[in-house]
Amino acid sequence: MLLPLAGLLVGVVLGLILKVNVSFEFTRYSAVAIVAALDSVFGAVRAELDGVYDNRIFITGFVTNAIVAVLLAFIGDRLGVDLYLVALITFGPRIFQNVALIRRHFL
Repeated sequence: MLLPLAGLLVGVVLGLILKVNVSFEFTRYSAVAIVAALDSVFGAVRAELDGVYDNRIFITGFVTNAIVAVLLAFIGDRLGVDLYLVALITFGPRIFQNVALIRRHFL
């Protein structure tokens, strides 16, 4: 559970310190990658609380989710279709579901 949370914390701190500016052309790509990464992090925290966390599954899921989400956004841009919405619609509810389960665990 510490690796996903530590990675999230380091990423947020680095983003604030470095003041990274993302050009307008890449906002969709970065948005879906961030949402996919958050889905993986909250899924890992939930898995740890359930006692089934596996570091290998977390890392491969983190990378795979981000790559698939960015590829959907890229293909959608080339086709002129908003395929990035597919990633957001898929990962968004999963994030809220995982956060709700984490909250219930502590209550």
